[in-house]
Amino acid sequence: MNKLFLTEDNMKDVLNELIKRSPNHYGEFEKIVSDIISDIKQRKDEAVFEYTLKFDKFALNADNIRVTEEEIEEAVKEISPEYYAVMEEAYANIKTFHEMQVRQSFIHTEANGSILGQRITPIANVGVYVPGGKAAYPSSTLMNIIPALVAGCERIIMCTPPGSDGKVNAGTLAAAKIAGVKEIYKVGGAQAIAAMAFGTESVPKVDKIVGPGNIFVALAKKAVYGYVSIDSVAGPSEILVLADENANPKFAACDLMSQAEHDEMASAILITTSEELADKVIAEVDKRTEVAVRKAILEKSLSKYGFVLVAKDMDQAIDAANQIASEHLEILTKNPYETMTKIKNAGAIFLGEYSSEPLGDYFAGPNHVLPTNGTAKFFSPLSVDDFIKKSSIINFSYEGLKAVNEKIQLFAKQEGLYQHAESIRVRFEEE
Repeated sequence: MNKLFLTEDNMKDVLNELIKRSPNHYGEFEKIVSDIISDIKQRKDEAVFEYTLKFDKFALNADNIRVTEEEIEEAVKEISPEYYAVMEEAYANIKTFHEMQVRQSFIHTEANGSILGQRITPIANVGVYVPGGKAAYPSSTLMNIIPALVAGCERIIMCTPPGSDGKVNAGTLAAAKIAGVKEIYKVGGAQAIAAMAFGTESVPKVDKIVGPGNIFVALAKKAVYGYVSIDSVAGPSEILVLADENANPKFAACDLMSQAEHDEMASAILITTSEELADKVIAEVDKRTEVAVRKAILEKSLSKYGFVLVAKDMDQAIDAANQIASEHLEILTKNPYETMTKIKNAGAIFLGEYSSEPLGDYFAGPNHVLPTNGTAKFFSPLSVDDFIKKSSIINFSYEGLKAVNEKIQLFAKQEGLYQHAESIRVRFEEE
């Protein structure tokens, strides 16, 4: 990991390094993704089948593209009863948390009888993308499906890539069964995003696409935004541990490594007011990396995007944390609640030494689909709000409109929109 004494200049250097991980900096792949999307728009199923054979080495066709009930049941039998039970409990925790996010429509009546309000309705058709292969995450299946389920979406479909044998990751299918989704298609990559965005003979068109994926998936979601809604264009995983001299260096080291092991572009940052802690954490990370299962990935991510920043005081440390706006922020300070009150930008905040980041990944209940690459400054975690839409309700009485009609006409004429004014004036021209 790269140890630095925090200054204004090296803070800029760190931010510049981190921003290079953003999908917005992968322009060399945009042409590939654009060609795939255009091809699927034109040739639909035929193109999907060809790309699946090319990238996933499986001969997909109209008869085997959809996962059958038998395949789902077979997948459930492949995983241990203990794992299935843990997923069921995680499902309950996640569902309970998201049920607390549900909003209600409202109507407000003015004294003159005018009615204003807001009607909330779920998005009808949602597509969930779930990665496969080495990056198969059943937890993401639950996290993306459950808020859509709670919001009341009528149709939730899932796309996930098959292996060369045509099978889908057993854990992913088991999680989908627990969440109640049975419409699952064996399509991965940019081709899956294009298929859900525009529809094919086999894959239905949806209104919104959510879910993580590799750079091709991220760029495909970015490209189809506007034709459909998306959750976000997510970048590589990241964690920031904010600590003082009271933190346990072993805990901090393991938590940093928990995200660094995701992939070579994952980021792990410690910001601390204690140089002694900084040195202990670095030593602990080095020792544990040597014997880690994913040693090669850890070494690459930590050498490039692993930083230990020593701040002169907690105010400087907090300011740096707010500038970075990390996906995951752990606060390991003497009074984490007090520290939290000064945090403005973070995807998810974990307080205290027993709130390790993986707790949020799998089990606690809040969503683990979080803003990355500094976008926590203006984006939020995936929630029920992402699967609803709002319609304004306006119902003015004769008296209500009469009281403001001249003001509306004045406003419209000032903008040069005379028919806007006429639309109001004509209702009172006989008076």
